[in-house]
Amino acid sequence: MTVAVVILNWNGKALLEQFLPSVVQYSQGATVYVADNASTDDSVSYVSRAFPSVKIIENTENGGYAKGYNDALSLLSEDIFVLLNSDVEVTENWLEPILSEFKNDRKLVAAQPKILDYKNKSEFEYSGAAGGFIDKLAYPYCRGRIFSTIETDTGQYDDIFSIFWATGACLFITSHAFKQVNGFDEDFFAHQEEIDLCWRLHSLGGTIKYVGSSKIYHMGGATLGAANPQKTFYNFRNTLLALVKNVKGTHVWWLIFKRLLWDGLAGLQFLTQGKFRHFFAILRAHFSFYSLVPRFLDKRKKWASNTTYFQVSSIVWQYFFRSKKKYPDLE
Repeated sequence: MTVAVVILNWNGKALLEQFLPSVVQYSQGATVYVADNASTDDSVSYVSRAFPSVKIIENTENGGYAKGYNDALSLLSEDIFVLLNSDVEVTENWLEPILSEFKNDRKLVAAQPKILDYKNKSEFEYSGAAGGFIDKLAYPYCRGRIFSTIETDTGQYDDIFSIFWATGACLFITSHAFKQVNGFDEDFFAHQEEIDLCWRLHSLGGTIKYVGSSKIYHMGGATLGAANPQKTFYNFRNTLLALVKNVKGTHVWWLIFKRLLWDGLAGLQFLTQGKFRHFFAILRAHFSFYSLVPRFLDKRKKWASNTTYFQVSSIVWQYFFRSKKKYPDLE
């Protein structure tokens, strides 16, 4: 089983200096690649000079996370792709537990390790924690992290567990499955694209797992932090797009309507908090969504399925109105 660890980079020399050493040190048996999205700093020359064993893929433009990885992975032939953010510190033996699971489970197409916070290593990290899920309206949440409630790692998720989506911060995926679903949807550009990808993997009968004996530390927000309105824009727009694309049946439009109402309430909350740029980001997200609906109706013809995608009807209701703050408490 051949393995490619692929780090997407754009003007991230400082992050590569900080985090690439651990990847090179602890990824024995894998080929490490840096896929550069047309950086204007000296990232490429730095990697060539400091890490001659690391192979460099130079993309011709900054096409974001989705296109950047699609372009890079189209050039590779390894059996397993490991898509790793540039702001991740890996640990000794981080690859082996997940690779063993791929060998043991023929239906496994994607997986993620335990994602801990680089800045507070006893806590789970927001972007993926102990594996991802979505509710009926496609609001994402994780074991170990629901909205802003982040759990301390006490070993409560030291297991192997079937999940709905694996985080793009550290995504293990078979090259066959990645190519079978045509990779990431480039209309997403960035954020939520891994949820859409995993949704399509499920529609083809694949299994996705969290493997708690593998762990990494993720800084998070190195490209777009939570305070950046552009992140709000992508998150709100892309979940709407994922619903249109992947949920079969006319009831999807009722789901979209309800999701738009919840988004409106979130926008009002931003207004009351004085976060005006985030309020306008939600408005922009909705108008961008409307403009993309015709294109996604075409994609819907191919990908909409009856795949069971949710365990909880409304994570918003459970969290904000019933005070269910942790995954085991959900009903």
